[in-house]
Amino acid sequence: MCRYTAAPGKRVLRRTRPALGTRGVSAAKSRKPPKSVSALRVDMRRKNQPLRECVSDAMEEYFSVLDGHDCSGLFEMVMREVEVPLLRSVLEHTDGNQTRASEILGLNRSTLRKKLRQHKLI
Repeated sequence: MCRYTAAPGKRVLRRTRPALGTRGVSAAKSRKPPKSVSALRVDMRRKNQPLRECVSDAMEEYFSVLDGHDCSGLFEMVMREVEVPLLRSVLEHTDGNQTRASEILGLNRSTLRKKLRQHKLI
C-alpha cells in the first residue's frame, strides 16, 4: 500500500511507502530466489497477464497433473478459490461498504451478505 504525502513547503505530493515491519523483513529474507533467470521471467510475465490467461495457465497445469485421471466438481473448486479473494479485495476497496461492494460486483446486497456469511467474512 502506498500513501501520498505533501513534501515540506511544497504543494506537490510525493509517494511514500509504509515501513516494512520485522515480520516483513524476515519473510523477505527467507524468500528463496528463483532457480534461474528464465523462471524469474516466467514469474514476471504471470504478474502482467490478464486474469483469463492466468486461469488458462492454471487449468493447463491442473490437467497435466491429473495425467489423464478423471475429475469432478471443477467449477465449484475454481469458484471457491476465486470468490473469497475477490470478495475481500472489493470490500477492502470500498472500506467495508457492502452496498458499494454489491454494486461493483453486480450482486444484490442480500446475496453479497449471504456469500460473506458463507465464507465467514462477516
